[in-house]
Amino acid sequence: MSNLELYELEGCPYCAKVTSKLDELGLDYESHMVPRSHDERDEVKEVSGQTGVPVLVDPDNGVDAMPESDDIVEYLEETYGDGAAA
Repeated sequence: MSNLELYELEGCPYCAKVTSKLDELGLDYESHMVPRSHDERDEVKEVSGQTGVPVLVDPDNGVDAMPESDDIVEYLEETYGDGAAA
C-alpha cells in the first residue's frame, strides 16, 4: 500500500487526468481538495512552493511535491504501472 497524496481542485481537467491514472492503476491516495482561489491555497503552497494543482506527494519514493499532470501520470505509470521494475 502506498502513502500517495494528491492536491487537487474539483472540476480541474488536469487533476482529473491524474485521478483517472490513479484509479486505472488501482492506487489508494489521500485527496486534498484546494480552494478555487489561488490566494487561499496555503496548504499546497506549503508543500510545493506554488499554488497550482495537481501536486502529487509520494513519501515512499522520495517525492515531496511533483507538479504538472503529464509528469505525474508518467511517474505513476513508471513507478506503479506496466513500466514498474518487476
